[in-house]
Amino acid sequence: MPKMGKQTWKFMSNIYLSSTGTTAGPLESQGPLGNSFDQVYDDMHCGESNWELAERTLMREAIGHCLRKVSKKEQDIDIFLAGDLLNQTVTSNYIAGENQIPYLGMFGACSTSMETLAIAALLVDSGFANYVIGAVSSHNATAERQFRYPTEYGGPRPKTATYTVTGAGAALVSKEASPILIKEATIGKVTDWGIKDANDLGSAMAPAAADTIAAHLKDTGRQPDYYDLIVTGDLSSVGSPIAKQLLYEKGYNVDGVHQDCGLMIYRPDQPVFAGGSGAACSAVVTYGYIANQIASGSLNRVFVVATGALFSPIVSQQKETIPCIAHGVVLEAAGGQ
Repeated sequence: MPKMGKQTWKFMSNIYLSSTGTTAGPLESQGPLGNSFDQVYDDMHCGESNWELAERTLMREAIGHCLRKVSKKEQDIDIFLAGDLLNQTVTSNYIAGENQIPYLGMFGACSTSMETLAIAALLVDSGFANYVIGAVSSHNATAERQFRYPTEYGGPRPKTATYTVTGAGAALVSKEASPILIKEATIGKVTDWGIKDANDLGSAMAPAAADTIAAHLKDTGRQPDYYDLIVTGDLSSVGSPIAKQLLYEKGYNVDGVHQDCGLMIYRPDQPVFAGGSGAACSAVVTYGYIANQIASGSLNRVFVVATGALFSPIVSQQKETIPCIAHGVVLEAAGGQ
C-alpha cells in the first residue's frame, strides 16, 4: 500500500536520489563538513553586487553541480520544485525564469528541503514525471535584512538565536538507479506552542519535529533504533533537547540516533549562537555529508526531518505566535534494500 498510517507515504517504485549539488558560504566551508560541499565561496557576495544576487548564484550553481554529475541538461528535467526564505520566494522564481523548467514554487520555510524532496519522489513514483529537481537556498545576510536587521546594524543577539546558513542544495530524483533510495516521506502538521520570540526558533520548532518523528514511528510501527540516524533540520542546541524530551514523553528514546544539521554544520567555537538554521541548513548537510555517508556505506538508513518556522516579519512585529512544521524523508542505501 502507498499509505502507511495517517501521515506517511511509502513509494511503490524504486525512487532514487540520483544526484545532488551543494554550495556554501565562507563560514560553512570552515566548519567540520566543509569538504562535503561541491562549491564554496570565501566571500558572502559570491562575486555579485548584492546579497540577493549572491543567493541566486548559490542556487544556480547547486543545480548546475547536480546536473553535471549525471550528465543531464535543464531540458531533460520535467519539473523544478524550489523554495527559499525571501518574500514570495523570489530567489527560486528568478532561477526558474532562467532555467525554463516547468516550475512549482514551494514554501515550508526551513522545512522546504524535505518538502520538495517528498513531492519530487511522489511525482516520479506516480509517473507524472521522470526527472524532478528539488532545490532550496538561504543566505545569512538576506535573511537578516528581511527578518531582523541588516548585518551592518550590529545589534546584539541572545544565545538562543540561530545563524542562517549561507548555501543552497539541489537534488535530482528519478527511477534511474543510484546508491541512494528515497523510501518514504512523512508529511508534518502545523504546530504552534505559543512561542513569539523570533530569536528562539529552536524552541518554536522542536514540537513540530517531535510530532513528525512520532507520527512516522507510529505509522511505520518502528522504533528509533531502526535508523542509523534521525537528523533534524535546525533545532540548534536549544531546540534539540526539547524535541528529545517531547519524544521521550511519547515513548520514544532517540538519544542514540539523533543529530541536528544546525549543530553538525558548524564547530562549537564558530560565532553562530545556538547553531545553524535556514532553508539551506538541512539541504547542504543532507545533500552533501549525509548523501556521501550513505553512498559510501557508512550509513544505511537515515530519517531526515527538516523543520520550519512559518512566520513573516509583519506578524512577528505584531507579536503573533510562530507556527511551525516539519517534514521527513527516509533515505536508504540501495544495496541494503
